[in-house]
Amino acid sequence: MFEQTFKNIDDILWKDAGCSTELDYAEQSSWILFLKWLNDYEKEKETKASLENKKFKPILDKEYQWSSWAIIKTKDGKVDFNKILTGPDLKKFVDDKLFPYLSSFRNKAENFDTLEYKIGEIFSELKNKLQDGYTLRDVINEVDNLEFKSSDQKHELSALYENKIKNMGNAGRNGGEYYTPRPLIKSIIKVIDPKVGETVYDGAVGSAGFLVEAFEHISKSKSLTTSELKTLQTKTFYGAEKKTLAYIIGIMNMILHGIESPNIIHQNTLETNIQEIQNKDRVDVILANPPFGGKEKANIQENFLIKTGETAYLFLQHFIKKLKVGGRCGVVIKNTFLSNTDNASIALRKQLLEDCNLFAILDLPSGAFLGTGVKTVVLFFEKGKPTEKLWYYELNAERNMGKTNSLNENDLVDFIKLSKEQKLSDNSWSIDFNEINKETLDLSVQNPNKIEEIDNRTPEQIIFEIEKLDKQSSVILKKIKDLL
Repeated sequence: MFEQTFKNIDDILWKDAGCSTELDYAEQSSWILFLKWLNDYEKEKETKASLENKKFKPILDKEYQWSSWAIIKTKDGKVDFNKILTGPDLKKFVDDKLFPYLSSFRNKAENFDTLEYKIGEIFSELKNKLQDGYTLRDVINEVDNLEFKSSDQKHELSALYENKIKNMGNAGRNGGEYYTPRPLIKSIIKVIDPKVGETVYDGAVGSAGFLVEAFEHISKSKSLTTSELKTLQTKTFYGAEKKTLAYIIGIMNMILHGIESPNIIHQNTLETNIQEIQNKDRVDVILANPPFGGKEKANIQENFLIKTGETAYLFLQHFIKKLKVGGRCGVVIKNTFLSNTDNASIALRKQLLEDCNLFAILDLPSGAFLGTGVKTVVLFFEKGKPTEKLWYYELNAERNMGKTNSLNENDLVDFIKLSKEQKLSDNSWSIDFNEINKETLDLSVQNPNKIEEIDNRTPEQIIFEIEKLDKQSSVILKKIKDLL
């Protein structure tokens, strides 16, 4: 039922002139889904308060609650079409009253960690793009069919929302920045193994894939006490996101996965001077796939000791500084970081090797990230002691990866298994720190188990082969010409 509802919503949005991409579909459906979730969340809290004989105060004023403007029902539970807004009246209410009211929560909230502040942030940073009030009415009607009550309902909705995010990633352009393949995220988390009581951070949250999967990982790791569950909900997962759409989708994704008040802030992580990061700001675990290839301005670079315009290199400096001593990190980065000869790359590799134990490097095939041919690696390191030995694993999927043949969890089973004891195989090997060139600190992936086939042909033999192929091509072209 829910799957069909999601499809219906996209079909309706497609007809509106204000929505033209998968990104628009996700953004516009997200704010409406959020308000319906908030309605069900408030009802649940009200019922609980009533059972405990406690007073309940709703977050939203009566006029702005879902049941007062989105779907108005009679006493017998039927939709009251005489009172329900639609068309231009609905659009005017949403644009001129609802959004300004909800955005005001950012200034009224007591602190950043409250749900009230998240409401204010979301509705301050986006707008209703639907140009037709009748289309908006149709979307609201569909969303009202969804219920965020039972754990099964929430699980199904979170899976559908994940699929929507994946579609954004497949849509091309800048959609890919919101989606890291879930099999890769799960594998990174299994290696880092965050535990209850530890703080988990992602400074480039995107759609919050790392945080929601870490939440699932810890939730299933053991039977949690009431106190541990509360810690997991409120004092475990932290992050920051620069872009508005990603911020909104990240919050919605965490809420659907059961984290009711996500500790995500809407800001550019790189605007923080790393010298200002204190012990109280540090975390136990960092999981991230920061954007790479960007060109950060000079004023942003001033926040870092190693000056570079490469966004990912600035994030890596931030992560090293942000970790507690003994803290662990799993981060995706372009494979060129391992071998670039510019001063910034060498200096950053030096810092990483001296300040942290870079205990594993996972080399990914070029098709691991859909929509890009970028080669990436995953760096696994622990802060507080220098690197003595590096363990590499080269992932050989033995197929060309694409949309219909994407990275899956089975591809990474061998890596996870071998990584526990850093065992050697055809795809894995180790090198001692002493084997690394101390001037270049080149960490390139060079599998010693691969024997390159040497072409022993003489120049005359190669020329003969080329002439032979040319003659074959000429015959084929003549036959084609004769047929035309």
